[in-house]
Amino acid sequence: MKYHDQPLGRKIFKEPIIMNSYKQKFTTIRAYSEALCAPLKMEDYVVQVSHFASPAKWHLGHTTWFFETFILTHFSEGYVLFDERFNFIFNSYYNNAGERIPRADRGNLSRPSVDRVYAYRKHVDAAILQLISHSPTNKTIYALLTLGLNHEQQHQELLLTDIKYMLGNNPLLPAYSQDYDLVNQTQKQISDFINIKEGVYEIGYIGKDFCYDNEQSPHKVYVHDFEICTSLVTNGEFMAFMESGGYKDFNLWLEEGLHWKEQNTIEHPLYWIQKEEHWYQYTLAGLQKINPKAPLSHISFYEAAAYAEWKQMRLPTEFEWEIASDQFEWGLLWEWTNSAYLPYPNFKKVEGAVGEYNGKFMDKQKVLRGASVATSQNHSRKTYRNFFYSEDRWQFTGIRLVK
Repeated sequence: MKYHDQPLGRKIFKEPIIMNSYKQKFTTIRAYSEALCAPLKMEDYVVQVSHFASPAKWHLGHTTWFFETFILTHFSEGYVLFDERFNFIFNSYYNNAGERIPRADRGNLSRPSVDRVYAYRKHVDAAILQLISHSPTNKTIYALLTLGLNHEQQHQELLLTDIKYMLGNNPLLPAYSQDYDLVNQTQKQISDFINIKEGVYEIGYIGKDFCYDNEQSPHKVYVHDFEICTSLVTNGEFMAFMESGGYKDFNLWLEEGLHWKEQNTIEHPLYWIQKEEHWYQYTLAGLQKINPKAPLSHISFYEAAAYAEWKQMRLPTEFEWEIASDQFEWGLLWEWTNSAYLPYPNFKKVEGAVGEYNGKFMDKQKVLRGASVATSQNHSRKTYRNFFYSEDRWQFTGIRLVK
């Protein structure tokens, strides 16, 4: 049970391939990235507040580079690169694709201009649409196109979260869009706990639609009896944790979380601002008074674990979450699990740059399950394994408890 639509298919079409339908999907998804940037001012496109948050202009260029590098240069005969330098500035982490600028330097790209990046997108889009028309039965091209579209949808969510982090660190706290706050959502289920019986369950993606390689290799796991909450932790519930001294009680915190909290002077969730006796939070619609009933968002794993300890409960494992997910609503926030991001049994990376997509990051990160209000439509499924570092909280992350 979820808030999002079914994912794009790995086998998008049955024979004969419906080219016009695929062209429409490509055009629609590509246009949505640009629509997300429509509220921005020209100056907003270049700002990089932190090494982990990329400028909007870079996202637009990188998602375009993906199609050019992995598809057009290999399958489009006579294709001419828009700009040979773009491989260096828009490659993210693909060592097999060549050298690249450091991630923290993406904000230094005052050039190429925003207009030139949009021209790059038009150049590549035209070439991709032409390639689709001329390659109606090449399954390799369509598999890479499907991966590229899902990659772009991932970056659409990153684009929104990076824009929010950029504007949220502006002293003026400007709104992205007055009717687009995203955090004041309503949960559909009354808070309760669901009993899940111990036993052996199958985990991982089973089906013919698209999934990432880190979801594959279905396997069985054994779990003990557990109870999982049907709702996410709310702002009001977390306020009680804060008022009880939760941020100051070292007994509640993991050791690394304690160091992170002290080194960064963390005393409240990201985007929360106290004015006199009231708490406010920065949203994409600007500064708003906190709604105690809305789900808590933009929280780190360290904070989530401390809150769970305070409640004398815990976070679910990713396996428990997947097993129980059909019995509660999910999709408002990415939900921290207590599972390390590790490969499933028999996980194999494909050769070359595409093989660097997920496998190389299976180290020191935590798995998040579900989706969020910022996730693009048709880009969620219960087996989806998102992953971030324990201190990360600029994503739309939340807490679900287990006892």
